[in-house]
Amino acid sequence: MSALSVLAPLAADGTTPTDYEQLSFFGRDVWWLILIKVVAVFAFLVVTVLMAILFERKIVGYMQQRIGPNRTGPWGMLQSLADGVKLMLKEDIIPTAADKIVFFVAPLISTIPAFLAIAVVPFGPADNEVSIFGHRTPLQLTDLPVGILYVLAATSIGIYGIVLAGWASGSTYPLLGGLRSTAQMISYEIAMSLSFVAVFIYAGTMSTSGIVNSQHSWWNALPLLPSFLIYLVSMVGETNRAPFDLPEAEGELVGGFHTEYSSIKFALFFLAEYVNMVTVSSLAVTMFLGGWHAPFGVVSVWAGANSGWWPVLWYVLKLVLFMLAFFWLRATLPRLRYDQFMKLGWKVLIPASLVWLLAVSVVRTMKNQGDLDRSHLIYIVGPVVGVLLIGWIISELRYRQADAQEKAEQAAAAAQAFDPMAGGFPVPPLPGQALPAYTPRRPRAALVGALVEAGQPERSEAGDTDG
Repeated sequence: MSALSVLAPLAADGTTPTDYEQLSFFGRDVWWLILIKVVAVFAFLVVTVLMAILFERKIVGYMQQRIGPNRTGPWGMLQSLADGVKLMLKEDIIPTAADKIVFFVAPLISTIPAFLAIAVVPFGPADNEVSIFGHRTPLQLTDLPVGILYVLAATSIGIYGIVLAGWASGSTYPLLGGLRSTAQMISYEIAMSLSFVAVFIYAGTMSTSGIVNSQHSWWNALPLLPSFLIYLVSMVGETNRAPFDLPEAEGELVGGFHTEYSSIKFALFFLAEYVNMVTVSSLAVTMFLGGWHAPFGVVSVWAGANSGWWPVLWYVLKLVLFMLAFFWLRATLPRLRYDQFMKLGWKVLIPASLVWLLAVSVVRTMKNQGDLDRSHLIYIVGPVVGVLLIGWIISELRYRQADAQEKAEQAAAAAQAFDPMAGGFPVPPLPGQALPAYTPRRPRAALVGALVEAGQPERSEAGDTDG
């Protein structure tokens, strides 16, 4: 079965014929069952964050050949909980120059949208209802015909919390960190959204349950590999994680937009960061890795792999893989410069997304009209790959030229004599520099004797001759 055969033509209202069938499974639960599912999703996020913080510290410690947390609880398992309690009990300091209302609200604006986005993530098939206290319900809180747009809208609100936190602190470094983070998140959210558009076109729907169902034969990471790679880079930049943690660069901005925050307010920002990590990882699993579908080959030997509560296990395993990737990046890659980071977003990811999106749109249109066969793919994919390759070569040549010019300028500057009095104020030499040779002034008696021997009169300090 061809991977393109999963595509279905869109209806006039932008939905596929199966959308209404999938969405009919939602909105039928009693109020207390909805409340249970809300609490369960909230608890899942909080527990996942606590475990992620602990295992990040242990995994990074293992990669850097150190111990990591091992004191609080058995094998240090209660370290994350202890840190949370400590932050809640610390003194809550509000700077004098801060806008107190905005300073208080900003952490809430960052945290609440991070929890809202997980509401439409499917943990299991919509038509595979499980029993909870005798009531049948799907393993998903809810779904919408535009579920992914809801996620993008909810996560984009968190940007306001960050920029307001930097502005309301009344300090320079938080303001610079807030501006940096805002520019970063907006830039990489564009590339992330464009990678989603390719999935919409390919799956023929924007509901999360429909997108997962469309991956029953092929996961979208295979036919939409460029979109998947673009999303992987964008989700790291969107969450301000290393090597893209520039808004919190301690060497430049002390701590970034939350420098002036302490106690529970700082804990909320910390919580929002890790919840966003879980959210973007869940979206990656949903959009590109088949969601709750069992790994390839499991269904062929076990027919019940995608029924009952088992889909939750496959979803969590895929989620854990993405979280481990976040930890791996933090332990291995150095931080980028801000200009390099913004160049990657605006000059590489966004243009590549637009070119790839054009190719996917052409394939989808031809497939709907029944004019597509394998020979056409060569004429479509070939120019796309050629354009991307040419763009990469040009970018690489320009980078090498700029790097060679920078090294030449550094060599020319190093060849010049070092003058510690340049600018009117003496400074110590940098590593590799040496002070010029200094000849001390001769004593006055020796200078007078030399003048007498030369037959020249001695001059007084006022400049008059002694006769």
